[in-house]
Amino acid sequence: MRKNIFAIILAFVAVTVNAQNGINSPYSRYGFGLQSERAMGFNKGMGGVAQGFRNGHQINVANPASYSEVDSLTALFDMGISLQNGNFKMGNLQQNAKNSSLDYFAYQFRAAKNVGMTLGILPVTNIKYNFASSSESLEGTEDVTSTYSFSGDGGLREVFLGAGWRPFKPISIGFNVSYLWGEYNHKMSMAFSQSSAFSMARIYSADISTYNVQGGIQYIQPINKKDKIVIGATATLGHNLANKAYRQTQTLNSSTIETSTSDTIKNAFRLPHSIAVGATYYNSNKLRIGADIEYQKWSTCKFPVQETSISTNTDKYVSKPGQLNNKIKYALGLDYLPNSLSNSYFSRCTYKVGSYYSQSYAKADLSGTIKDKPYELGVSAGITFPIGNANIYFKQNQPKINVAFQWVHTNIPYLNSATMRQSALTENYLKLCIGVTFSDRWFYKWKAQ
Repeated sequence: MRKNIFAIILAFVAVTVNAQNGINSPYSRYGFGLQSERAMGFNKGMGGVAQGFRNGHQINVANPASYSEVDSLTALFDMGISLQNGNFKMGNLQQNAKNSSLDYFAYQFRAAKNVGMTLGILPVTNIKYNFASSSESLEGTEDVTSTYSFSGDGGLREVFLGAGWRPFKPISIGFNVSYLWGEYNHKMSMAFSQSSAFSMARIYSADISTYNVQGGIQYIQPINKKDKIVIGATATLGHNLANKAYRQTQTLNSSTIETSTSDTIKNAFRLPHSIAVGATYYNSNKLRIGADIEYQKWSTCKFPVQETSISTNTDKYVSKPGQLNNKIKYALGLDYLPNSLSNSYFSRCTYKVGSYYSQSYAKADLSGTIKDKPYELGVSAGITFPIGNANIYFKQNQPKINVAFQWVHTNIPYLNSATMRQSALTENYLKLCIGVTFSDRWFYKWKAQ
């Protein structure tokens, strides 16, 4: 028990420091940044499908009703890392970036009869970018050029505690209570090639801290002795955040700040209402096929924006709804386990495939000129490798390594200020996700006959 407690403390320290996914995307400058998928090692290779999944040897944080499936002798530990290579293309410009990260940690155990509990930490959003525009000659000059540069970092994380309870056989219910925290820092600067010319910088920042509560339910409908369907759903209520947003405007001469003004918005943010539903078909303990739909209502959430008046040549920093898109995501995935009790190693491996399509919540064009919405498309495949003891009594509780490969394509339309026509920023990611699940047998006693 002391070893388990020590392992949990070390894991929390490590994941708290490195909770955010490694990214390098210009698109992360919008909203709270790029959203992270709420997936664990077992379903990263399945398009993230999870609402109808319940298994006593897997931690499914997407639907807390699944926690009630853990048995009385099992304690589960799950950690994951990701490696990715990203390609970004905008017109004739193209760039590659490699990143790595420690993604998540979760720990699950049985608290009472038909009651399971889970605690862990997950990334929610991620911000990381650094790019600059090409230098341009100023009107009326030949030797003075201007350069715009943009950079940002931050994101949100959450630590959560959840419980799942099965009050009677077909129904399970559950909840996750989370503490969300994080920040964003964006900087935009304009500099001139002439050293005597003044430059300008604007810095946008905020510190976020709030709570979140998610409820979940699962209904099990047997078809026959071997087959069943599990229908699942989760819901999260949106609420206002009592956090401030800041904007600082600076005029600089070389590296010296000549003037500085600041603006503050109180109660600048709101989290959305969200709902997800899904169903999974089980064929014995070999095949699972699941489908999910998720909807997040971001359009009514207020978010800071800079409003500019052309007539008065002034601007103000305000927070109002309409800065973000409603998000909808469709996911489909399956896994196949030939024979969990076989002596053949590859018959005890689980094979997975999946895909998803979603419309992003973040707007790259706030003018309303561009009608097309950003979207993301992903396909994935993976294998779960059992490791350790091959004794028949422990095959269900063997430690497992989950390996998944993901290809993700995003298309972000925006208004090209040079041509005043629609252009697109495209991003393509190839990801390798590795998760390790440890299953510990508690209170197990051998009986001699």
